[in-house]
Amino acid sequence: MSATRVIKKYPNRRLYDTEISSYITIDDVRQLIVDGEEFEVRDAKTGEDLTRQVLLQIISEHEQKGQPMLSTQLLSQLIRFYGDSLQGFMGNYLERSMQLFLEQQNQFRQQMGGLLGQTPWALLNQLTERNMALWKEFQATLGNSLGTPTHPRENPATEAPSRAEARSNLARQAKPYPRAGHIHAARCPP
Repeated sequence: MSATRVIKKYPNRRLYDTEISSYITIDDVRQLIVDGEEFEVRDAKTGEDLTRQVLLQIISEHEQKGQPMLSTQLLSQLIRFYGDSLQGFMGNYLERSMQLFLEQQNQFRQQMGGLLGQTPWALLNQLTERNMALWKEFQATLGNSLGTPTHPRENPATEAPSRAEARSNLARQAKPYPRAGHIHAARCPP
């Protein structure tokens, strides 16, 4: 197991990553967290552990941008626990709740991964195929209830005369509408 990465914080608020021998930003520290890197932030002069302070700074900055995760009500409730006799239990409770949530999230992702296969497109293809099968079943049910065949016709040439007949029937039924003057004339007795 590798040693914990040390980040030094200088009085000018700059952060120095001793592992890569370079100055880093608070966003770089956030990325270390996202990547699962173990680290601690130490005051460059005194050696005091400033990790919590930096983590709170990251949370504060992210809560101020975009969509916050912690509502005003939740923050108020957390503040009420400071100084309360249950303060020590609250930290443990939140840690355990977060651990349980992460385990459930991981389990959900694994289950979704099983559904997805290797790509998200595989799931989309499966869903599309299921939807098409349901649609065909619906059409068959609807067709059977109306008494129409649901299978394609054997000979497409048999469709042409029926369409032609339908067009000629529509043409015979469509008569020009009389003009407004003729309507009144037709209603008035001679």
